[in-house]
Amino acid sequence: MGFTLQKTDAKSSARAGEFKTEHGVFQTPMFMPVGTLGAVKGIGLHELKEEINAQIILSNTYHLYLRPGLEVMEKAGGLHKFMGWGGPILTDSGGYQVYSLADRRKITEEGVEFQSHIDGSRHNFTPEKVIDIQRVIGPDVMMAFDECPPYPCEKDYASNSLELTNRWLKRCIDRFTETEENALHKQFLFPIVQGGTFEDLRKSSSEFVASLGMEGNAIGGLSVGEPEEIMYKNTDLSCKFLPKDKPRYLMGVGNPWNILECISLGVDMFDCVLPTRNARHGLLFTMDGVINIRNKKWESDLSPIDEHGYCSHDLQYSKAYLRHLIISNEILGLQIASAHNLAFYLSLIKAAREKIMDETFATWKNEIIGKLRKRR
Repeated sequence: MGFTLQKTDAKSSARAGEFKTEHGVFQTPMFMPVGTLGAVKGIGLHELKEEINAQIILSNTYHLYLRPGLEVMEKAGGLHKFMGWGGPILTDSGGYQVYSLADRRKITEEGVEFQSHIDGSRHNFTPEKVIDIQRVIGPDVMMAFDECPPYPCEKDYASNSLELTNRWLKRCIDRFTETEENALHKQFLFPIVQGGTFEDLRKSSSEFVASLGMEGNAIGGLSVGEPEEIMYKNTDLSCKFLPKDKPRYLMGVGNPWNILECISLGVDMFDCVLPTRNARHGLLFTMDGVINIRNKKWESDLSPIDEHGYCSHDLQYSKAYLRHLIISNEILGLQIASAHNLAFYLSLIKAAREKIMDETFATWKNEIIGKLRKRR
């Protein structure tokens, strides 16, 4: 069980490995489709597994705690059985959602008191409670409870926030250790590196997280509004101090070019809502750049959505047909667009892994990254 590092690219820090869980193995680098509520928006499980080829998905502790709630989740025997997904699942702890509820929450040493975005009811999350909730939900990988400082913020705020996150992390690990017998199956706990965009804080956090010897580690608090160069710089810094023999998960990132750049820095795992969110706005990722399918230029274009074969199911749909569906507000259009973007992400990251294994990743990445960023 756990992570095995298989290859490191000769000309970059890109890595290939695999992580074994009781619900199967996922290979790295890996992108996790986001199924916040226990469902990836607009995508059925068969399509998710057979056509998009997802190996692991991400769900969210905060949202599942509020709805459907722990009573239903416990009765179902955990999220795997509740949603009918047999593969690995990772759950975010809810720290980012608490961050986004700035006007509805109060942070103390004990934890966070917040109001539900659904009905305004009041709840408390402590490090111990978040671990207990994730024991009931039953992900294969759970995240520690942390505070995500906003960007920009003063260094004093980021420093105090990091110290609080470190104290919470120790409490998370203690609770995780003492409740192991309550697990539905083998689970792994990942700590989260924080520190805002301050290099000394990031270094300190990375070293502290590395010292704990957990089965994997996450890098949080990035892709929250800072420029790409700052995100890359802080990601690179964290990767230099996190253990080489453990997976590194960069939370909430990002565009295809962000992912390839961060793979080159040594990141192994990613998640982001962009593939499905952008799809709902008619934005499609392709090897030749980002397509706005709503543009009139695609009205009579009968070529496949993806002309490079990255998304094999796209061969049956033309750009003109998808544009017609999207413009007509036909639900099928949103489903096709979402499936395309997710399939593209998974195909791209599979190709990245293959290039790492044959030691051509750095050259390949540099050749295609400019094309990916183009707007068409």
